[in-house]
Amino acid sequence: MSSADETLETIRTQVEDETPDDVEIASVTFEGPELVVYTPDARKVADRNGIVRDLAQRLQKRITVRPTPDALVPQREARDTIRSLIPEDAGVQNLDFDSETGEVFIEAEKPGLVIGRHGETLDEISAAVGWTAEVVRTPPMESSTVSNVRNFLKQERDERRDILERVGRQINRPVSDGEDWVRLTTLGCCREVGRASFLLQTPESRILIDCGDKPGAADEVPYLQAPEALAAGPNSIDAVVLTHAHLDHSALIPILFKYGYDGPIYTTEPTRDLMGLLQLDYLDVAAKEGRTPPYESQQVRDALKHTIPVEFGNVTDIAPDVKLTMHNAGHILGSAVCHFHVGEGLYNVAFSGDIHYKDTRLLDGAVNDFPRVETLVLESTYGGRNDYQTDQEDSERVLKRVINEAHERDGKVLIPAFAVGRSQELMLVLEEAMSSGEIPEMPVYLDGMIREATAIHTAYPEYLRESLRQRILYEDDNPFLAEQFQQVDGGDEMRQDIADEGPCIVLTTSGMVTGGPVMSWLRLLGSDPDNTMAFVGYQAEGTLGRQIQRGQDEITLSDRTGPRAERVSLKLNVETVDGFSGHADRQGLETFVETMHPRPEKVLCVHGDESSTNQLSSALYQNFNMRTFNPKNLETFRLV
Repeated sequence: MSSADETLETIRTQVEDETPDDVEIASVTFEGPELVVYTPDARKVADRNGIVRDLAQRLQKRITVRPTPDALVPQREARDTIRSLIPEDAGVQNLDFDSETGEVFIEAEKPGLVIGRHGETLDEISAAVGWTAEVVRTPPMESSTVSNVRNFLKQERDERRDILERVGRQINRPVSDGEDWVRLTTLGCCREVGRASFLLQTPESRILIDCGDKPGAADEVPYLQAPEALAAGPNSIDAVVLTHAHLDHSALIPILFKYGYDGPIYTTEPTRDLMGLLQLDYLDVAAKEGRTPPYESQQVRDALKHTIPVEFGNVTDIAPDVKLTMHNAGHILGSAVCHFHVGEGLYNVAFSGDIHYKDTRLLDGAVNDFPRVETLVLESTYGGRNDYQTDQEDSERVLKRVINEAHERDGKVLIPAFAVGRSQELMLVLEEAMSSGEIPEMPVYLDGMIREATAIHTAYPEYLRESLRQRILYEDDNPFLAEQFQQVDGGDEMRQDIADEGPCIVLTTSGMVTGGPVMSWLRLLGSDPDNTMAFVGYQAEGTLGRQIQRGQDEITLSDRTGPRAERVSLKLNVETVDGFSGHADRQGLETFVETMHPRPEKVLCVHGDESSTNQLSSALYQNFNMRTFNPKNLETFRLV
């Protein structure tokens, strides 16, 4: 018998000892970080409050109880019973039964009504039909990404089950006795913005945090082949943890599967969907620009198939000696501050990912309250001495002024923005400003992936600010569906028609002008001095956005199909509107550390250029008397 089987047998004995005598335990198995208990008496368990909770507390594991096949009411009868138990105004769209696991997936417009107060309706369903009910939300806006991901995962249920069982056995393998230590190796993102990647190691485990590219520098990838990283091969990694979906953190995760990785990816559910959207677009842009993509779409599907969603605040075992807890980072939808608890109280490390400390129209600010933290790995994008952004209210006033001035000239406003995060923030500002009359009503054209990314936001309203969530779910007032927002879906022909029409706003990707539809808009709008280009986000060194921001008035558009690159003379106005960034500014970063509970002993300043990381590191040391570091790539820190 293997050690994993012995562990399961021991756990089964504990489960049998802790459950009432009239509850039969058929089997127990690991599925990723969860322990799954199969019983023909699942209805009895559902009827008795506290059994699962008490088991979870005693075993220190997340537990799911599922019925054995003989305990299930036939699907046709179960379907009718389930529909009779759910309020009609819940808007149930579909019931999907998985006979292998005894689960029924209920898709509904209002999941809360399906769940019921404190889960009462779900318990009623399980007690009545035996099936374990899982609820998914019908997106208020149709999203091909959400639909495709859900259908793909449904098709891959059997393989996903095998993956989860294998991961569960790895997590629950015995830990050998010996010296305790924790190391952190920087594989990218140090003294630079982009290609985020870190390796957290113990004698038992290797956890890779993020694996992104570097905007404007396609050849600079994380040091995945360095001896400090994957010298033993990708399969030596126990888990990959993704802080959020932006490509400088997620773009190269699929390449791990190309190299042979076959393990889990832990991230939030919206990040999983956004990751797939952005990675597929990454491949598409590379192909259009004549570059050889570093991986294929199959590896993107592999990454989705291996993703294990984590909810904010849930403590999740990801290795024999490492627990992960994700908290809201306030940067984009689903972005997370990742807290790692190593060993039995040995050490705690928090990775900020990208953070925004203050609340915005879209998201609540970043969480910085933890049980314990000895080391913080902190982003420093705006860590420079003078990197203070204006308040968002002031920024909104500036943006409205820029739009009004362009409108008075009969010009157009071109806003390059990240499809995820900044675009939705701007849509909320524009919708309110037009409703209140602060700017004239005019079309707002969404180009690139912006509309699809917005639809994903509406599929996960629980991750948005309460006031916005209320508008989307309960007030039939979804601001993202305002009539002024129009999708550009006719290619260059439609763009030409828009350019020939009157004043409008064009919200388009890419945010740093590194490719995508913004290049076509520069060709169409760049030579007219009545038009304005407004930068609302960070422009990394080496990107075309940074060059235009600095005053370059002639550019080469090399991503257009044709025999030669095209030179375009820029005569449009160029404005920078600070305050819309998804990153905390210098004050926000300092406040995040100052108010952090508990305050860490060490801080590693990363994800910023050399001057920014150095200046933030010095300030934190001087102001808070803590050990701070401004690491280079390929440094290894022994934390304990």
